[in-house]
Amino acid sequence: MKKASPPRRASIISIGNELLTGQTVNTNASYLSERLLSISIPVVSSYTIGDDIDSIVRALKLASNDADIIIATGGLGPTDDDLTRQAMAKLLKVELQLQDELLQKIENFFISQERQMPENNKVQAYIPAGAKALANNLGTAPGIMADADNKLLIALPGVPSEMKQMFEESVLPELTALAIDQVIVIRKLKCFPSTSLRAGGTGESNIAELLGPMMQRGRNPLINCTVHCGVITLTIIATAEDKDQAQRMAEKDEKSLRDKLGEMIYGTGEQSLSEVVGEQLAQQKKTLAVAESCTGGTLAKLLTDISGASRYFTYGWVTYSNTAKITELGIPFDLTERYGAVSEQVAEAMAQCARKKAATDFAIAITGIAGPTGASEQKPVGLVYISVDSDNSCDTQRQFFSGDRESIRLRAAQTALNMLRLRLKI
Repeated sequence: MKKASPPRRASIISIGNELLTGQTVNTNASYLSERLLSISIPVVSSYTIGDDIDSIVRALKLASNDADIIIATGGLGPTDDDLTRQAMAKLLKVELQLQDELLQKIENFFISQERQMPENNKVQAYIPAGAKALANNLGTAPGIMADADNKLLIALPGVPSEMKQMFEESVLPELTALAIDQVIVIRKLKCFPSTSLRAGGTGESNIAELLGPMMQRGRNPLINCTVHCGVITLTIIATAEDKDQAQRMAEKDEKSLRDKLGEMIYGTGEQSLSEVVGEQLAQQKKTLAVAESCTGGTLAKLLTDISGASRYFTYGWVTYSNTAKITELGIPFDLTERYGAVSEQVAEAMAQCARKKAATDFAIAITGIAGPTGASEQKPVGLVYISVDSDNSCDTQRQFFSGDRESIRLRAAQTALNMLRLRLKI
């Protein structure tokens, strides 16, 4: 029986001081990651470094430890700070050699532009001995491809248009052939930490602890974990020789994750909490109203971002001031005086009054301190009360969220949606 080849994996190195200072957004890495995954080659690491030869060599070595395909972008220009070709030669322990054919192409490029080639562009015709030059039909910087200890090293220009054309024409066909014996199946599970966890944390560490060995690097399937505003995405990447085998591997891991995480998993793929909650409301033919203070309409926006939200979402109030809470919702006049606007009592009254005025099955209310001002020692920035009211009961939770004003507001709205999601599952 033929022994299966180990799965191909890639690492990306983005080179340039402008990337580190934030002057240039690194779109090349995301483009390459997506294109590589489309041919069943996962990217397992990514490095961003400045224009320093020793740093580039070090990054090439680190990437070689991670993967067997290393793609570097940037540093192939004609100036003194373009050092990728020199770094590759140093890593390969060879000299740079002038390629007369490359030099002629570069000269012809300038002739076609009716310009004289500057002397420093000649350096672009030098590539490491034994390496292969990759044609650049849009600029003067040729790419480089070389083999080293069963690793494929590829250097592409940093200019996105040049990089993309070179990758599509010269690199992608070769990598597709290398990955012919492997297939990748990807599954995504969307999670929101149980409300028993402190909302101020991401919940990532809690999930990692629950999953244990399943989160180990180098494992197949590989499970990646990302966090954004409280939502945790677990990506299962299963690599196998055929699609059926990869599918079975991904399904097995998905079942294990569901068994371990239970109700923390709210959806799959790119589903949002508002989409899942909206579908639950529509299926159960339930209606919802919201009353917001510190979130300023964020919750209503999340709900109405979903097409067809009018099936279940009926009313929304932004009662930012105490007066608005009293006149618009009808909460008792003395509540804010006795307990303060940011309190369990006011949140509960907001939800109950909103549901009564809107005549809905559910109502959500949010009141809190998004900051950076308005806090006190007793009520710090990030303190939020969220209340979900229905015929059966009124559930009010006291939460703490970290971050800036925008993230606190979004985290509060997401947590409110998750509270309703759990209520709808009962």
